[in-house]
Amino acid sequence: MKPLKLPKASVLPPHVEYHQADRLSDVILGGQDGLVNVLGVILGVAAASQETRIVLAAGLAATFAESISMAAVAYTSKIAERDYYFKELAREKREIIEVPEMEREEIREIYRQKGFKGKLLEDIVKVITSDEKIWVETMMRDELNLQPVNESRPFTGAATVGFSAVVGSLVPLIPFFLFSIQTGIYVSLTFSAIVLFIVGVVKAKLTIGNAGKSGLEMMIIGIVSALAGYAVGLLFNVQGPI
Repeated sequence: MKPLKLPKASVLPPHVEYHQADRLSDVILGGQDGLVNVLGVILGVAAASQETRIVLAAGLAATFAESISMAAVAYTSKIAERDYYFKELAREKREIIEVPEMEREEIREIYRQKGFKGKLLEDIVKVITSDEKIWVETMMRDELNLQPVNESRPFTGAATVGFSAVVGSLVPLIPFFLFSIQTGIYVSLTFSAIVLFIVGVVKAKLTIGNAGKSGLEMMIIGIVSALAGYAVGLLFNVQGPI
């Protein structure tokens, strides 16, 4: 009798691409958040004060405060994600020892829903449940929809988000180092819109979706959000709109 050959996806751990997508998400999260928030702050300050020195001070303060805050939030959220994963992992291991028949039936139901039946289904269940490591991994992935957690993930994720936030924050700020307030506002808006559009396009190309639509969506959402800061600044501009 020939040995049963299962589809690789049935028993192998999740692909490494999951972690690459997670890093991409961190970069986009930090970069977009830093860019949009700092753009909103400096546009508001520029509209209210019309003084380059104040705009730069506010922009740099927002840059570092935003980056540290984003990194801290990313760190704590990754810690919570890691702790939850290992809590569920320990529970699954315990249940396999204490109630193996119930866990075996859960594996059978998982693969029944995938379309397997009869002897093939029973062979799959037998193969998976004969190896505790594969058994636990299958339960974590297919029953709980949880992916393995890298122990260094909280630190690397926080660093990625924080650094991306700094880079994103500098995008709208740089024009105010080079131009007057009036010109800086228009250049900053234009430059930020272009960067947001490019990020949206890259995200779609690396993941899934329409590149043009993704770029436009990210650009419009970011610029509209930032313009809210500009509108608030105009309310406090005693010299009238720029």
